[in-house]
Amino acid sequence: MSSPKGSQIQKMRLPVYTRKGPLEVPSPSEKDWSKDDEEDYVLKDPDQELDSLPQPYRMINKLVNLLFNRSWEVIEEKEAAREAERSRIQPIVYPPLVESKLNSMPKCMAISQDYVFIGEANGFSIYNLYNAKRIGAWEKLKVDVASIWATDLGSEVLIAPVDEMGVIRLFYYYKESLFLIKAINEVDDASKQTTCVKMEVSLGGDFAAFLLQGSRDVWLDVYKLPKESWLKEVEYPQLTANAKKKVRQLQLDAYTCFKGDIKLSLPVYIMKIKPPKPVSGTTFKSPLEVFAKIEDSYGLGSGQNHFIKESQWEHQEAIFNASYKKYLDGEWEEEPLSTATFHFLLPSCIISMPTEAKGPSGVACVLGIHWTGSHNFFLYSLHRTLKDKGDPEGVWPCAAPIAVSNRSSCGSYLVLACEDGVLTLWDLSKGFPLGVIALPEGCFCQSIHFLKYFLVHKGQNVYPELPLKSKMKCLVLCTDTSLHLVEAEGTRGPTIRVLAERPVKYLNEIIRAVAPVPALPGMVLLFSQDGSVRLMDVAKPQIVCAFAPPRSYHLVVPWNPVFVVSSHRPCFLLQGDHPDEIEPTHDSRNIQNSIFYFSFEAYPLLKNVLGNVMISQSDFTDHTAFPQTLPLEERCERFLQERVQNLGKNAMKEQEHWNRLRRYSLFLQKREPQ
Repeated sequence: MSSPKGSQIQKMRLPVYTRKGPLEVPSPSEKDWSKDDEEDYVLKDPDQELDSLPQPYRMINKLVNLLFNRSWEVIEEKEAAREAERSRIQPIVYPPLVESKLNSMPKCMAISQDYVFIGEANGFSIYNLYNAKRIGAWEKLKVDVASIWATDLGSEVLIAPVDEMGVIRLFYYYKESLFLIKAINEVDDASKQTTCVKMEVSLGGDFAAFLLQGSRDVWLDVYKLPKESWLKEVEYPQLTANAKKKVRQLQLDAYTCFKGDIKLSLPVYIMKIKPPKPVSGTTFKSPLEVFAKIEDSYGLGSGQNHFIKESQWEHQEAIFNASYKKYLDGEWEEEPLSTATFHFLLPSCIISMPTEAKGPSGVACVLGIHWTGSHNFFLYSLHRTLKDKGDPEGVWPCAAPIAVSNRSSCGSYLVLACEDGVLTLWDLSKGFPLGVIALPEGCFCQSIHFLKYFLVHKGQNVYPELPLKSKMKCLVLCTDTSLHLVEAEGTRGPTIRVLAERPVKYLNEIIRAVAPVPALPGMVLLFSQDGSVRLMDVAKPQIVCAFAPPRSYHLVVPWNPVFVVSSHRPCFLLQGDHPDEIEPTHDSRNIQNSIFYFSFEAYPLLKNVLGNVMISQSDFTDHTAFPQTLPLEERCERFLQERVQNLGKNAMKEQEHWNRLRRYSLFLQKREPQ
């Protein structure tokens, strides 16, 4: 800011040299002039000599100049970032193959076999995975479906939608017919209504567990599913329905019908599991009672059976409060209800079970569970009745509270991630831990995703024809949005490698969700903050390509996208909402909602990868590129053979060396004078 005297027109006037300080008569000769005096002369407009702004205008002038300078720096940074963005190599972006427009906003999706189940308002719809045609729907709810699960039972599908009231229902889908089995937690009194937080179905669909939450408590209900009875009842309905009563079929669509009069067998309630009680003073009178309680070793390690008295706990608590009083003073927030993460585990030598409790090899026999803030991973046998006690058969204690856990789709591997960033990798089939490894400093696990084990052959990722034992790979997405690859193999220690750091310059590329692609070896989908979907090759690692809906569509919630990846087909589905060209409206029925179908087979860059995803057993057992895939005995034999060959070659070289020395010595002897 300046006065009118300091305008651009006045600055064009001829300047004069004005000397600082008092004026003196200079000497007649230039030689006597001091060179330091040149610094006393300044270039100044005489009209501005007395032009000094008063306060507060001087301060305003400084603030305006400072604001201008900072704004200019921001502009330069944005220009540099825009220029760098133009110079970056952008991946190929593929559009969707099919767009399926919906009348209402989809809340959730699930894929099983060749069907897509989409949770919508008042129910859910069934679509064909290939042609995206709607083949059926169940719309009998007064509220929307919030989440949905679908499990493959062979030729049938078990569907479990959860509405906004928290009620979960089980449906049985068989040969284009839909059957309602049971509403698990529906009650007549709304005040006693519980909410289903999550559910899990065992491999093969023999058992199901539901995490239910009430007003003040939370627990886990476990059921046994009579899937063999269901199949007989739907194939021969005349044996279960009244012969004189005609079975009523409600036509849902052109293909699917809902058979409400056929009553299927109800799931068998096995047990109820509650969170472990806080450790308190002992109720035992002698140590012998403690040993008698844990005589069968069940529950050993849970911390419940001890001989620490209540007075000792109170004494330790008083010491703790006195030591950390300054940190404990203040208001304490009420702790939220504990939640659980649970997995169905297959029979294994690592899990000790009674002989009479053992079942078939492919059927789950144990339920593993850990609660929020708990150090222990509890193991409960599934071969029990309601009369049995609810105590765990086994406990795996950890050094820190377990934050995240996941089990591989084959059921052979388990990873436990603690709150201190340490991962424990278990080989359940062999019965030993693959190792313990820590995430980089400052990184904490957010989610774990297993990859189907793959090999790199001639620069391309391939699956071995036969599954390899004691070899696993998994992705770990951390809370700072960095992505890591963890590998473990047999008795070798696990390794960890960073695939993607947390972006510092391009914050819109923060990873929000990760989804492995089973159809593409070593490939994973990354869903970013800006709504972009990229395909990464974890072996290199680098971005292969990207996927995006049409330009007019975008993701409403990019940090929590609605998508589903098929485990059997090379495709995935993505929800897109609210075209940018459409003006916002309060009527949700006028908002266009679409599900976009992306098929990897339709894109040239991925079509070649899909053509060579498998390598035969003979190719990599005879090839020297995969010595780690051979059995231990054969690897030892090859090592010994190579060692013997190397020793033989070295012996031949030494013999040849001595022969040369001998010939050279004979040559020197002949040349010596007689």
